Amino acid sequence: MSVIVTGAASGIGRATAIEFAKHPLGDQAKLVLVDRDEAGLATLTSELDALGAASATCVADLMDPKAGDVVVSATLAAFDGIDALISNAGAIHMVPLAEMTTGQFDMLMNINARATLVLGQAARPHLAKSGGAIIATASTAAENPIVPLGAYSASKAALVMLMRQMAAEWGPEGIRCNCVSPGPTHTAMTAASYDDPEARAARAAEIPLGRVGSPEDLARAIRFLAGPDASHISGVNLLVDGGISANIATSKSSAANKIENK
Repeated sequence: MSVIVTGAASGIGRATAIEFAKHPLGDQAKLVLVDRDEAGLATLTSELDALGAASATCVADLMDPKAGDVVVSATLAAFDGIDALISNAGAIHMVPLAEMTTGQFDMLMNINARATLVLGQAARPHLAKSGGAIIATASTAAENPIVPLGAYSASKAALVMLMRQMAAEWGPEGIRCNCVSPGPTHTAMTAASYDDPEARAARAAEIPLGRVGSPEDLARAIRFLAGPDASHISGVNLLVDGGISANIATSKSSAANKIENK
């Protein structure tokens, strides 16, 4: 199974690549790892080699409107076809809307939503041929405003609707399109909050399942949505948040004003 993973050098993307390598959907995982961090990709490739996966790397800037063609060309050069596109790369700015520049707003929209569009457009013919899937990493912030992440929330909400639109338009071609939405998750991007045991414990106390999420939690959900067990699931935003979205009205910690994913 040939799988593209963007934002692969760290966090949820890295965990997703390792999950596919450990539990391939087929005889062997064939992974195309996309990121701007060339050194991080090299480190991950060594780990995947040890797990018996076949992998190729693609250093690309997903802000580039032509990035979809670059990534798909690299994939086809390495492997025969595309079975899944995991559009995971993203960015964030903790800036109040009153202070946000149009450049910052456009950057978030471009990387958090437009990148999935251009990747999907480039991969669509190959995914239609394989009956493949697109899974994008959104956020619980897509449905719950978080101060001061207004533009981030808007960009992730746009991504969720984009995936629903793809599911409607490309479903007749056999392509399934879904999102996963992390809640509070301990990654490099949230380390400033969750490396502190006291802050992590305070946030965990607000989550019904009692802990902050891990990248591996998201990786398992992504693999499920990419695989045959999800063959009749499309247009879904799967919350992987320990139940906090059901508890959002009672969440009063100052940690709620900080990053809520990746």
